Amino acid sequence: MPLVQISLTRGRTPEQLQALGEAVTEAVAASLGAPAASVRVLLQEVEPAHWFVGGETLASKRA
Repeated sequence: MPLVQISLTRGRTPEQLQALGEAVTEAVAASLGAPAASVRVLLQEVEPAHWFVGGETLASKRA
């Protein structure tokens, strides 16, 4: 049972997250030969103020 964990900043639409989950499931199933029903995808949304790059938050980089 493959498990894929993806961390991304908050702000995508439910439709975008659904599309991501479906695409990742299809890619894992195809590349591993695993049944799609056995693939698990965990999307973890993080606030931009809690995501740091080079010591600076994404929120401040975007401002």
